[in-house]
Amino acid sequence: MSNTFGQKFRFTTWGESHGPAIGVVVDGCPAGISVEEADLQRDLDRRRPGQSKVTTQRGEEDRAEIFSGVFEGKTTGTPISILIRNKDTDSSKYDNLKNLFRPGHADFTYWAKWGHRDHRGGGRASARETASRVAAGAIAKKYLADRGINVQGFVSQIADITWDGSNFDLEEIERNSCRCPDAETALKMEEAILAARKEGDSLGGIISVIAIGAPPGLGEPIYGRLDAELASAIMGINAVKGVEIGSGFRAASMKGSEHNDAFDMVDGIVVPRTNNAGGILGGISTGAPIVVTFAVKPTSSIPIEQETVTVSGEKTTVRVEGRHDPCVATRAVPIGEAMVALVLADHMLRGLGSRAK
Repeated sequence: MSNTFGQKFRFTTWGESHGPAIGVVVDGCPAGISVEEADLQRDLDRRRPGQSKVTTQRGEEDRAEIFSGVFEGKTTGTPISILIRNKDTDSSKYDNLKNLFRPGHADFTYWAKWGHRDHRGGGRASARETASRVAAGAIAKKYLADRGINVQGFVSQIADITWDGSNFDLEEIERNSCRCPDAETALKMEEAILAARKEGDSLGGIISVIAIGAPPGLGEPIYGRLDAELASAIMGINAVKGVEIGSGFRAASMKGSEHNDAFDMVDGIVVPRTNNAGGILGGISTGAPIVVTFAVKPTSSIPIEQETVTVSGEKTTVRVEGRHDPCVATRAVPIGEAMVALVLADHMLRGLGSRAK
């Protein structure tokens, strides 16, 4: 079972949703980066449950504790170990799920692979694990920020409510519960999520993550392509069902003359005039903003009665009780940012030896 991601900038997560704690070990992080627990907490607070009326009301503080790899406020170059304690677990709501498979969950596939699973809150398959990635991603963001690279995500669609691309307000993203850059659209999104929750149902959404300041030359041709590893990182997030780079699937309806990004020379630097490629050509960054967009499915845990079978094959029905997000897209923004940052940090370190001069 693979729990480690990255080559030069690596991280390994551990723990289950209803265990005593979850955590992550970051290895390969260069020494000398200013890091404090507060740096991790900013993004953990954006991901944590109970932050608004459109998220699960599980009351976790998600306080990050750094146990190694940081001394006097700076990374030492040794493994960074981070622990996040689980404090508000209620496993009783999952007792009736022990011997059946919830539709839309990993219950069946975990059972089919190992013949044994932790049914409490989904165990290792729970999105609770992503808090560990966000903690690791916060360190990667610090490394990138020192090199002029910024990673920002936002929600562009909830169900059939889509931000039209106009009126982008960077400050608005964290002012509303849906993390949409437009206040008016965000309000409609929130109303749709609350309506779905009232009906006992859930909604999906689309998130965009943009990395600005990444230099040209990151990534490898053929294997180790930057776009392929970004897609892999994003697809590894719970509930993600689709990933696009740049214009993505819209490219299928465009002509080559429309999709190709013409080049200009600006202050001695080659710059793409447009960015349909999403900042990546041939698996290697162009220096333009790297644009990754991904879709998350509607939350699988819903109280509406659904048909299923038990581990012995008997037909039955299930209602999933407990505390769950009616839409995971809003909390997926910092997770997507973290995974993009981790891939970029890894490729920054991997690319240092690409040239003799």
